Amino acid sequence: MSEGRLTLVATPIGNLADMSPRVAEALGAADFWVVEDTRISGKLASHLGLKKPMRVMNDHTSPTQAERYVDEIRKGANVVLLTDGGAPGVSDPGAILADLCHEAGIEVDGVPGPSAVITAIMLSGFFAQRFAFLGFLGRKPGDIRKELSSYRESPYTLVLFESPHRIATLLEVAGEALGARRYAICRELTKAHQQVYRGILPEVPDESAVPRKGEITLVVEGRRKRRDEDLGE
Repeated sequence: MSEGRLTLVATPIGNLADMSPRVAEALGAADFWVVEDTRISGKLASHLGLKKPMRVMNDHTSPTQAERYVDEIRKGANVVLLTDGGAPGVSDPGAILADLCHEAGIEVDGVPGPSAVITAIMLSGFFAQRFAFLGFLGRKPGDIRKELSSYRESPYTLVLFESPHRIATLLEVAGEALGARRYAICRELTKAHQQVYRGILPEVPDESAVPRKGEITLVVEGRRKRRDEDLGE
């Protein structure tokens, strides 16, 4: 019996033309896909002209079900793990499956590709020799403030994900926790309505400047002495 393996495959974050030949090859060779949302991954399969069985791995997947996936791979299945866009396992429950496979001695491979985190840093224009990816913070202002306060004196540029409907609260609280910092709202990356809006905390752009829809990656510049002096910090 051949040995199975799990391959983590990074997929386009918006523009399907960003998919590499190696990604297409890995997706076509798999026995089945483990996905976050079958509707979204179904569109990817349709784009490639593929029909693949899919299993779901999301926040509601039970430990027992995850173990079943591992058992299928252990028995010889060649499986790919996808998230809805970008790199699986990054702010994504698929990391659980990768961890279980490592623990079971199963080969785990990866095919790199688009990343909202790196794309947003590039587009921000901010110095990011060092950065911290914080994913989604808590919803309550107190939780957000607590998580950000430790970075008040840090030179690390911060990268966060946020819902467009909560971005105003995040910017206001970030301004309280971090002081005046430059930030970039990177919205709908690689899609037709991509937007990069740069401002200074705690400024909140109105909806005419930044529509409250689409996927948002927020980049907050790290503390830089000369820059902060210019901003009045």
